[in-house]
Order: sequence, then structure tokens, then C-alpha cells
Amino acid sequence: MINRSQGIVLGFFAGALVSLAAILAFAPSIYANVLKVPAGAIALEAGFLAALVAFIAFVSIGVFRRWRWMFWLIVIAFLAGILRVPASILEWTGFLPTTKPDWYVLFQGVIGVIQLAIGLALLRGYRKAGPWGAF
Repeated sequence: MINRSQGIVLGFFAGALVSLAAILAFAPSIYANVLKVPAGAIALEAGFLAALVAFIAFVSIGVFRRWRWMFWLIVIAFLAGILRVPASILEWTGFLPTTKPDWYVLFQGVIGVIQLAIGLALLRGYRKAGPWGAF
């Protein structure tokens, strides 16, 4: 049985997978830009998505099995998500160069705020009941 802490992390991963698939379907140029391949290289973009799905599946297994080391990696990664916010602001205002659409830059900032909130919730659960403790 999964608790709230595990559920929120798994929910975030599910949302990430849906977002990744939607971006590939509706804005494949973002993948082409990140991978530095010509637009329309569907095989590379789909392979990249498959690799991300495999990675998220592995991390999800660690969440289900309540691996302590996975907990700390996730906490660190989620707390570091706050760095997306100033980066997005600087890209959106033009202080940092970007080739990404404005909606994607703002989306990254929102993801950073969500990651920070989840990271803080995980730390709260840790203080109450240890790694993977319900917050």
C-alpha cells in the first residue's frame, strides 16, 4: 500500500509522462531543439521518450519499494527544482537567450514550484516518520 508521500511522487511522475508525450505530439520541435537533431527525426525523439519512460519506471519502482537512497535522490532533485523558477524568469524576460516558446519556459517555472512543494512535503514526512513517511 502506498502512502501520501509515495502517491504524490508517483502522481508527479505520471503527470511528467503525460506532459512529455503531449510535447512530443504537439510541439516536437522542442525535442529536436534539446537533442540537437533536425526537426522530423521521429525515431530519435521517440527513442529519447522511451529512455525517459524507462528511467521514470525505474525510479517509480524505487518509490514503490521505499528505497531509502531513492528517497534522498528524489528529495534533492525536487528541492533543486526551485532553480527552474529564476531560470524561467530570466529566459522569459530575455536576460537569458532561449529558443524555446514562451509557454514552455513558463511551464518549466511552474514545474519548479511544484517540485519544491513536493520536496518540502517529503521532508515534512521524513521528520514525522522517516523516509517515505506520510506528510
